[in-house]
Amino acid sequence: MTAQNDSSIETLSFEAARDELVKVVAELEQGSPTLEHSLALWERGEALAARCEEWLLGAKRRLDAARAAASDEDDS
Repeated sequence: MTAQNDSSIETLSFEAARDELVKVVAELEQGSPTLEHSLALWERGEALAARCEEWLLGAKRRLDAARAAASDEDDS
């Protein structure tokens, strides 16, 4: 794995996590030289996918809150 893969997933932006996940999937699809490397890629991919989901859920919560606030203003 590269130095980029050593970065902490918790600090990645959505775009950075998504881009790295695309690279991990592509590498897995090409096949790895060892089972250990494949497992490490799989684990990294799972963690990156979870990070992307966190960002998306956070964005959905923000949109829901904005819609609710707009609806409350309309009702006033």
